[in-house]
Amino acid sequence: MQTPDSAHRPPLDAERLRRGLAESEFADFFARVEVVESTGSTNADLIAAAATSEDHRVLIAETQEAGRGRHARTWVSPPRAQIAMSILVRLPGIEPAVLGWLPLLTGVAVADALRGTAGVDAMLKWPNDILIGGRKVAGILAEVAASGDVPAVVIGVGVNVGLTEAELPVPHATSLALAGAERTDRTLVAQSLLTEFARRFTAWRDASWATDDLAAAYRERCATLGMDVRAELPGGRTLTGVATGIDATGRLLIGSDAVSAGDVTHLRADY
Repeated sequence: MQTPDSAHRPPLDAERLRRGLAESEFADFFARVEVVESTGSTNADLIAAAATSEDHRVLIAETQEAGRGRHARTWVSPPRAQIAMSILVRLPGIEPAVLGWLPLLTGVAVADALRGTAGVDAMLKWPNDILIGGRKVAGILAEVAASGDVPAVVIGVGVNVGLTEAELPVPHATSLALAGAERTDRTLVAQSLLTEFARRFTAWRDASWATDDLAAAYRERCATLGMDVRAELPGGRTLTGVATGIDATGRLLIGSDAVSAGDVTHLRADY
């Protein structure tokens, strides 16, 4: 799938990315960073790799033919217009109930990376979308690859970098380029994403998976809090009300209800 714009988009510089990570304070965090031209799903590839790999791994694809979203949705990414990345991590000794904080942690890391590197006012929409001006610029999907005493989880991150208006997957999406980002160098953005993720993940692990600091950081960046929202819940139920908080397990509080999964719409957003 090539457009006049995508034909001139530069490839991600894998060697510069690896070199930048090797020179960072988190050089030992990732044992392997791989960039491929195309794949079906980076999440699916790393879930398969989890059976034989004991280390943290990163896989980035210049394009995905069957990207995976929440609720088994699939999507296709235009070549070299996005960052389609998956990260395989292991979490020794974590309680299963706390695993749900991993995609929220990733959201904090993505928002901070985009703020710091691209100069955009990135905010979080519960549970794990990243917004600029109320429009979605990135999404996250975490999938358990192996359970047990040392769970393995694959976290997929998709960031719209150079997408044009015509290439946006849905009307309420945006891209860094459309949002007027200061930098849209995908290699630089990918390095920042990985560095911020490693920073947050390492601090969480070193705190024995305690969530107090993580929860505070998430709440500070969450645009959903205080909004009138509509949550479409599993089973077809719909809940409408004011989002009043995030509880200790990462659930969204809407009135007296705690929502652990569902599609949330900001009813006062500009779209």
